[in-house]
Amino acid sequence: MMTSLSHPSTRVALLLTTALSTPAVAQDSVYLGELQIDGASYETEDSNSYTTDLISVGEKATMGPREVPQSTTVITRKQIEDGGYTALEDALADTPGIMILNNDTGRSSIFSRGYEFDYLYFDGLPAPVSSIYGTQPDLSIVDHVEVLKGPAGLFIGTGEPAGSINMRLKQATATELKGYTTLSADSNGQGRVEVDVSDALNEDGTLRGRFVAAYGDGESFVDGVENGVQSYYGTLAWDVTPDTELTFSLSHMERDIAPFNGLPAYADNDLIWTDVDATTAPDWNDFDNETTDAVLAAEHFLAGGGRVKFSMRRSWQDADMLYGYSGSSADADNTISSLSWLAREFDQDSLALDLHAELPFALGGWDATAIVGADWQKVESTMSGARGSISGSWDLDDWNAGAIAKPAYSYSSRTETETTSTGLYSQVRVKPIDALTLIGGARLSWYDGTVDTTNLSTGAVSSESYDVEAKVTPFAGFTYDVTPEATVYGSYSEIFIPQSEVDSGGDLLDPIEGRQYELGVKARLAYGLDVSAALFDLREVNRPLQIVGENYYEAEEEVSSRGIELEAAGEVMPGLHLAAGYTYTDTEYLNGANEGDAFSTYTPEHMFKLTGSYDFTEGALEGWSFGGRVTRMSEFSSRGVEAPAYTTVDLMASKSWDNGLVMRAGVDNVFDEEYYSRVGSATVFNFRGEPRTFNVSLTKSF
Repeated sequence: MMTSLSHPSTRVALLLTTALSTPAVAQDSVYLGELQIDGASYETEDSNSYTTDLISVGEKATMGPREVPQSTTVITRKQIEDGGYTALEDALADTPGIMILNNDTGRSSIFSRGYEFDYLYFDGLPAPVSSIYGTQPDLSIVDHVEVLKGPAGLFIGTGEPAGSINMRLKQATATELKGYTTLSADSNGQGRVEVDVSDALNEDGTLRGRFVAAYGDGESFVDGVENGVQSYYGTLAWDVTPDTELTFSLSHMERDIAPFNGLPAYADNDLIWTDVDATTAPDWNDFDNETTDAVLAAEHFLAGGGRVKFSMRRSWQDADMLYGYSGSSADADNTISSLSWLAREFDQDSLALDLHAELPFALGGWDATAIVGADWQKVESTMSGARGSISGSWDLDDWNAGAIAKPAYSYSSRTETETTSTGLYSQVRVKPIDALTLIGGARLSWYDGTVDTTNLSTGAVSSESYDVEAKVTPFAGFTYDVTPEATVYGSYSEIFIPQSEVDSGGDLLDPIEGRQYELGVKARLAYGLDVSAALFDLREVNRPLQIVGENYYEAEEEVSSRGIELEAAGEVMPGLHLAAGYTYTDTEYLNGANEGDAFSTYTPEHMFKLTGSYDFTEGALEGWSFGGRVTRMSEFSSRGVEAPAYTTVDLMASKSWDNGLVMRAGVDNVFDEEYYSRVGSATVFNFRGEPRTFNVSLTKSF
């Protein structure tokens, strides 16, 4: 079976037919009742597992992880609950190969293989993401998170070559009333409540609904920093026929944050090791945003195993912010002489449409499957901004947040951006023999965009434009089952980014292209432990180089990211859950003025991450679970500021009762390791790691 399709109907009724005289005539039928068939499921809640049988990230169909010839990771619902994750960046921080550049909740930058993710996917539909605007979703609405590392341009075309992050939204699958309520708090002063309720909405369960709400608020370990969130989510599923399902979801999230942009360093780029709660934030710092998403999907399963799916996602985002941060390096006595401030209003409206068909067929006796489709995306945004600085003297060891006057300002510029992309894509999977699958695909993309920036003082307007016509993005790969449990694979993938720079003739430069070769092996061991190893060679070409003394560019710069990734996730033995990974990454400028230097200095060469838990199912400790996390990062740097290597250890224990009550308690950074989780420059974006923090939660399921 080449592809595992998620059919809406999982219940079958069996009829026993007894022939009395001839096999052609059935004279009696005996109804045996309804039989529930348990098979592979795309949902991970209630699976009690750190792995899953099906994924869809980087694809248009659900399939086994061994069928995807690129490095993939899944964060299941059990991992989310065991880890106490409520924000996307928290869950991804424990994901192999992922580097988080910390900021306020929902505003962190997410990197893989040296590049930042610039799109997030919700049930396979893309939306642009920018860390500064805090639009990452609350995890209360997510069943699981899937990560694919490396270029994934076949089904989107444009973007950074970091990979894809797809969030499977919670689905309305329950045919009887079920849900939970969770209360949680930590020693920094953060509190949260989360509610999830689902049920059938008609007698036969063909119409189902679900509602999820979360509210969190409280302080950070940094003085004056607050993180508040409200999230509401509703979804409906309707089995229109046994072969047709219609789903709709609507979510709304609001963030209310008193932000912080990190500490400065000293003028010689040495880091400051003052109190971990030290801040540079005035008491007027404020950040508010709202994000609303609507997702509609209609899927019909055809006779013979094919299917057709139409889906759309509409997203509205807006943000309003004013905050101050260090504008100078620190003197030897830990004082700074300047504060910078930034004010912005931002709104964005995006629409993504996709229509595709998956069709199995025979090719000269070989089993084959084709996916053909088209997509369209439009993004419109407006950003008004102002920035300035304030002179004075402020002491990091004795910060007076109320002594800094709030700036009076009017917006100095307005930037309006509009982009439209259209794509036609196809993918074919062919099995010459049972063990071998050959995969080939191509995408044809059209892309155009304009950026108009208005100086609000003078009225002057400057414009940039992007235009790509019929750009081909290929994909090729194979999987080979060397045993029933192990698969070797290889792939070549691409993605591109349009450019607005022009060459000496005034023509737009060719798009920047990310190109990756990857070889690897994936296997499933006893008890359901998935292991994998991958070698990758990722290059970005056609990057712009400005010609010295001229106002034009040439698409000549090339950088590389190469390394190895080792992962394991699942059950080591009954009750023992594990998710672990080691990543080695080497990035380099291959030409130009920086030839031979590291390209992505903020990507550690070595990353090791381990999470695990053990569930006691019998004996005196029945109902108890114990677990923890270990994170090891080698040194990394940015603009000459170097963060030392660090190791953190977290511990967790939970107790479950038969009445659906679960109590969880944890200690993050048990040994109170002092470290920097992010560095930026001598003036800003240097973030201390969280000190020892206690947390507790109570969940009641029904």
